Amino acid sequence: MTNVSIIVLDFGSQYTQLIARRLREDQIYCEILPYHTKVEDIKAKNPKGVILSGGPSSVYNKDAYEVDQGVYEMGIPVLGICYGMQRIAVDFGGSVIRSDHHEYGKAELNINNYETNASKLFADCDNERIVWMSHSDRVDEIPAGFEVIATSANSPFAAIANEEKNVYAMQFHPEVQHSEEGYLMLRNFAKKICGVDEKWKMEHFLKEQIRIIKEKVGDGKVLCGLSGGVDSSVVAAMLYEAIGDQLIPVFVDNGLLRKGEREQVEQIFKVNLKAPLVVADAADLFLGRLAGISDPEQKRKIIGHTFIEVFEQEAKKHDGIKFLAQGTLYPDVIESISVNGPSEVIKSHHNVGGLPDWMDFELIEPLRELFKDEVRKIGLELGLPESMINRHPFPGPGLAIRIMGDVNQADLDLLREADVIMLDELKASGYYTRTWQAFTVLLNVKSVGVMGDNRTYDNTVCVRVVEAVDGMTATFAHLPHDLLERISRRIINEVDGINRVVYDISSKPPATIEWE
Repeated sequence: MTNVSIIVLDFGSQYTQLIARRLREDQIYCEILPYHTKVEDIKAKNPKGVILSGGPSSVYNKDAYEVDQGVYEMGIPVLGICYGMQRIAVDFGGSVIRSDHHEYGKAELNINNYETNASKLFADCDNERIVWMSHSDRVDEIPAGFEVIATSANSPFAAIANEEKNVYAMQFHPEVQHSEEGYLMLRNFAKKICGVDEKWKMEHFLKEQIRIIKEKVGDGKVLCGLSGGVDSSVVAAMLYEAIGDQLIPVFVDNGLLRKGEREQVEQIFKVNLKAPLVVADAADLFLGRLAGISDPEQKRKIIGHTFIEVFEQEAKKHDGIKFLAQGTLYPDVIESISVNGPSEVIKSHHNVGGLPDWMDFELIEPLRELFKDEVRKIGLELGLPESMINRHPFPGPGLAIRIMGDVNQADLDLLREADVIMLDELKASGYYTRTWQAFTVLLNVKSVGVMGDNRTYDNTVCVRVVEAVDGMTATFAHLPHDLLERISRRIINEVDGINRVVYDISSKPPATIEWE
């Protein structure tokens, strides 16, 4: 088993996954567990420290989220962030009240005893750095045995500590990029307070997962669903490394792919993985079931269920298949189900949520706890080419969620042509490798235009290009105007039926990356 250095208990903060990211970037392995995890289950992972995340609730509510009190008696350090701080304050006998002055956004942190004896939590940190606050409650009275270790203009208890019990708490969010040196504070907690000294590397994770896969699969066979994207390709490569010919890779042509996608996948797989690829032509089945469906969630659910059915049909053609492998990532899990805490469901993903009761397969999801950039590192460890590893993400539901409204063949063809032009221009300009994800969306909104002195009433497409690290947050890419102009001009001139191109300048949050 991978040694878990830090456990993060999730109380539902939108930033919880960033805590894990910051620690992993420092080669400190951590796992996120639900806030209500029993102390026995936490002890079983033998962590060196526990972090209580932020969350949307209030500790003084009747149904407030609580932590197993045994966590404080494990003899290992505990750090509370925002709601986690308020939880610690109440659990140790302090009090929390509704704040008269809400603090949202940037605040200047003043570290107590900075020149003489600052807390280990702030070792090597500069004083008066900017941190990110996001709270409407505040600690009104700190518990006995605790002392103030940092303040801000509106937070006299911006950070507190009980050094004897090794319990620390901060009102701000060190995990977000807006908090200057927040990453250093998390590192200090893990290394200087918890004593974490081992380094977690992707090659360690890879070796462990290969061992787990071998042990779990035994002499059985694994059906692996391939999309041609990074995630499923890395899963297939891991499985092939672990079990060789026991792997049956299946690529489903669902009719919702980009232009030339099927041919590209077949070629990439043939050259790089050297395993026989099964191609299931199911375009008519998918499009038939999507006919007349315009609700985004319905589309996603139909596609997810149909994928499973197609895989089951393929499995019946082979003896000994006991497992289904998928390229599920942690951001998929976070957005789809409140798996770790009371976080909000954003949208369902076709590869999240387990299998229907009527299926006999066991799921294998070796990337389920990883972020996209970590998966790319795994791919490079496996020897996959950079051209495959650095491909932009492509959603499992494909172009179905890039067409607003119902999905039909004519709209798919229109969108494919616009999309390939946009990608060609992005690659030619060098911006493809400098951005996280780029695509076009068919809005199914028609507008008046003039082409060759004639009035047109045609479709509008939206170009969406974002910059991100892991897809959990994203900002729109500031593309040069001449590049946007070339993309627009070519799409309008070369794709019949489109007379207007717009550019999406929203970030995530509040928007999501995909439109549906």
